[in-house]
Amino acid sequence: MKETCVKIPIIVVVGPTASGKTSLAIEIAKQYNGEIVSADSMQIYKGFPIACAAPTLEEKKQAVHHLVEFLEPSVKFSVADYVILASEKIRDIFERGKVPVVVGGTGLYINSLVDGIVFGQQKTDATLRQELEDMFDSLGGEEMLRRLSEFDSMSAQRLNVGDRRRIIRAFEVYKLSGITISQQNELSKAQESPYSPVMIGITYKDREKLYERINKRVDIMLENGLVEEARAFGEKGITAAQAIGHKELIPYFKSEATLDEAIDTLKRETRRYAKRQLTWFRRDDRIHWIYADEENVCEKAKEIINKKVITNV
Repeated sequence: MKETCVKIPIIVVVGPTASGKTSLAIEIAKQYNGEIVSADSMQIYKGFPIACAAPTLEEKKQAVHHLVEFLEPSVKFSVADYVILASEKIRDIFERGKVPVVVGGTGLYINSLVDGIVFGQQKTDATLRQELEDMFDSLGGEEMLRRLSEFDSMSAQRLNVGDRRRIIRAFEVYKLSGITISQQNELSKAQESPYSPVMIGITYKDREKLYERINKRVDIMLENGLVEEARAFGEKGITAAQAIGHKELIPYFKSEATLDEAIDTLKRETRRYAKRQLTWFRRDDRIHWIYADEENVCEKAKEIINKKVITNV
């Protein structure tokens, strides 16, 4: 007789940047005896809390946060690494009698974790990687995406011209394995998910209100020292330096743009990022959406959660 595995109940809060995910996750953690596990691909790094909107000290006092600001910026960290660490944190939280609350805007992290994706051993080749990096620098992101579309149209549509690392990785995977990274991700879904999730999305019905919040957040970041933080990183070329909030200021540091022009670019790119996040999450019909401009966010979240019993059994 097949043994029935008890699935771990988790609450997942997703949404675009500046939508209020952190505040909602904290209230949920307080209400349901929970601890927060971040699912943000940039908040994992130390050293630039302003650009990545890491939880403040006050927010950390209100609820325990895991997988926030624990890696040096030079360390490479994959979605496979994230799934392993986040799974360990969730298991530990659950076994201590608390509820794991996963929160973040990195869709690939969220889906890979919630769906229980097991990643196989990922091959790398330093020589090939250097060749591809040189090719990217020579041809640019637009041409690299065009070439990528010839053998992996799914990845080409999903990625953007500025996703240098991911575009290079898509080429590398195909050249080393003969299958696309999209196919590899599908093949990686080798086990049933160990979780029973309640998935909540937060956004704004009026998109302009979300964009106003994004613009205001950028202004607050600048007041808090974003320019100085970005300047400290300079042009080191490390993964974390590609975070929105730093790379848009590089033309200003090079005297290729005024500060106002760089700020306008930053706000525009952040709004575009929010649109991409929404496009990703809208594809998941498990997500219960809350519209912050029309509903009481905390009350609506409680209503959604209480429809599905969240108990540690």
